[in-house]
Formats: sequence, C-alpha cells, structure tokens
Amino acid sequence: MKMRLLTLLFGIAFGSVAWAHACPSVMAEIDAILEGDEVPSHVEADVLAEAKALREDGERYHDAGKHAEAMDALERSLALLGGEGDEDVYEE
Repeated sequence: MKMRLLTLLFGIAFGSVAWAHACPSVMAEIDAILEGDEVPSHVEADVLAEAKALREDGERYHDAGKHAEAMDALERSLALLGGEGDEDVYEE
C-alpha cells in the first residue's frame, strides 16, 4: 500500500513537471506560426483572434502553474491555426 502511494505521488510530481516543460515549446510553435507566413490563408480573422486569445490564456495558465489548463488552451490554439504539434510532448 505504501509503495502504491509513493508511486502515485511520484507520478503526480514528475508528470506535472513534464507538462510544465511542454508549454513553452508549444507557445513557441504557435508564435512561429503567427509571426511567420505559416498562417493558412483560409483562416478567418475571428478564428485567428480566438487562436491568439487561447495562446495568451495558455501562457497565463502556465505562469499560474496550471499546466493541464495551459496545454488545453495551447493545443486548441494550435489546432485552430492548422499546426500539427508534437504528439509526444503532450503525453502524460
């Protein structure tokens, strides 16, 4: 029983660290799309505004230590922009 509890606590502690390190790389990927010529021409202005807002939300969540919420917002932003992301980064 003690070993299971220790394993659970270890997983929680280091799982959140992995998510915390994924946030900046996803933010950088979104920024590269927004700053470059990679935004698909079919992306409407309102969708682009929503993607930018989600990216900002993701950074605020990350700064507040809410990494699951940050990754959710960042992944949605990336999806709106047509980015593919790195599937391995998002795994817990």
